[in-house]
Amino acid sequence: GGAEAGAGARWAGRAVAVGAFCVQLDSFALNAVLPVLRGGLPGGAGVVPWVVSGYLLAAGSLMPVAGRLADLYGRRRMLCAGAVLFGVSAALCAVAPSLPFLVAARVVQGAGGALIMPAGLALLTNACPPDEARRRTGRALGWAGLATVGGPFAGGVLADVASWRAVFWLTVPLAAATVWCARRAVESRDAAAAEHPLDVAGAVTATGALVCLARWLAHPAGWSSGWAAGAALLGALFVRAERRAAAPLVDLALVRNRPYVALTAAGAIANSATVALLYAIPLALQQGRGWSVLGAGAAFLAPAAALAAGGPVAGRVAPRAAVPVVGLCLAVAGGGLWAAGGLGGTAGVLLASTGAAAALG
Repeated sequence: GGAEAGAGARWAGRAVAVGAFCVQLDSFALNAVLPVLRGGLPGGAGVVPWVVSGYLLAAGSLMPVAGRLADLYGRRRMLCAGAVLFGVSAALCAVAPSLPFLVAARVVQGAGGALIMPAGLALLTNACPPDEARRRTGRALGWAGLATVGGPFAGGVLADVASWRAVFWLTVPLAAATVWCARRAVESRDAAAAEHPLDVAGAVTATGALVCLARWLAHPAGWSSGWAAGAALLGALFVRAERRAAAPLVDLALVRNRPYVALTAAGAIANSATVALLYAIPLALQQGRGWSVLGAGAAFLAPAAALAAGGPVAGRVAPRAAVPVVGLCLAVAGGGLWAAGGLGGTAGVLLASTGAAAALG
């Protein structure tokens, strides 16, 4: 009945809110403690960037597959599976004896994170009318913004008071709460999707191409390197697979849609810059300027707040005013860089990162 559907929508909204908060808190809190990992685990400093890159690679390459799996096998089921995978892998991260073990656990965690958001949002949007779904989605993503703002500080506090491992232990009860809420939502799936099997060839070739590309970008050795050749070959096989698939993971007709391509490219650049910002600033403050992990986490509150506020503010900015607003944020970033270079002060670095974060948000 209507009461049952309303209750299911509320639980779906809570599951998405807790799941989004869990994923964002884990990512943003971890960035603050990455410099601590360099001396805290055996395995070599060169492995540390893969703690982040391995997660992002798994999450990014599996995201299209995750949405398809949710349509085929049930959104609630895939949301619960993703949250369980995320929580279990977080516990493995917390007890990691070495950096390679931690990277492997983070890759598994990325797979869980890839399931949580597509399945959760699809579950929520199918649980209630469009207007209500937008309101509930906005509230749920607001919790993700809160994790964005408080994550670096929370990571700094946990690492200072207890250990960097506490960042991962904090994720475990949040993942369990996501499952608890999701189990009370009403299951939904795409009946039409069952008519076409999963595009396995597209999923395998796309994932392989992204892995090769990431490895090549991490250690660029010219276009003749094996990783570059593998990325090109698997990319070509992916295009071929998508042309032949009855239900492709990616509709190649979108490539001819110029606004879509431009928006996707801009989003990719912005996301890459955001990840670089989140990785570089805590590292620069702790290793370059001798700050403690708690101090670096507290100092990052301003850039994180600007990043979280950028999205909601952007929704209220008229299209004709978007360029001047972003330009103003970049001007703040440029002024901060000038101050950092001319004065050598931390204030300039934070000013630059805050302006850049506002523009990226």
